[in-house]
Amino acid sequence: MIFSPHSKVWIYQSNREFTAAEAEEIQQKLDAFTMQWKAHGHQLKAKAEIRYNFFIVLIVDQDSASATGCSIDSSVRVIKEIETTYGIDLFDRFNMAYKLDGHIYVNTKEDFETLITIKKIGPQTIVFNNMVQTLAEYEQKWEVPLENSWHQHIFAEQLGI
Repeated sequence: MIFSPHSKVWIYQSNREFTAAEAEEIQQKLDAFTMQWKAHGHQLKAKAEIRYNFFIVLIVDQDSASATGCSIDSSVRVIKEIETTYGIDLFDRFNMAYKLDGHIYVNTKEDFETLITIKKIGPQTIVFNNMVQTLAEYEQKWEVPLENSWHQHIFAEQLGI
């Protein structure tokens, strides 16, 4: 299925890595949800994917039908059910995800700040911009060096910028 670059994207980041079994079960729940996801009675052209066993990505191609308040609420309910079922947190925006040596890590804002201060994380460290809004942004601006992300504004003092 081809999705428009303007497709709407929502990214939910887990506070811990999913096990292989959890990722498989969660993907099945998401697939079942996206297959019946509707807005005002219209089937949404949607898909869900799990990335790096840390991120749930929902994509809706709004060229065919737009997600509405009620349909977005239904997706949030599914994400909250996943949280409860697996004992994870998918809504804490203060958790920072980054990549070091090919591995993904998630830390609290305070721990992330400490890692910058002790130079374990630097301007070239890849971080995840979960604020992307469209499929094009997701594909081009989701994984970016810290110095090119919104994170740099929050941690400018620690980075010496």
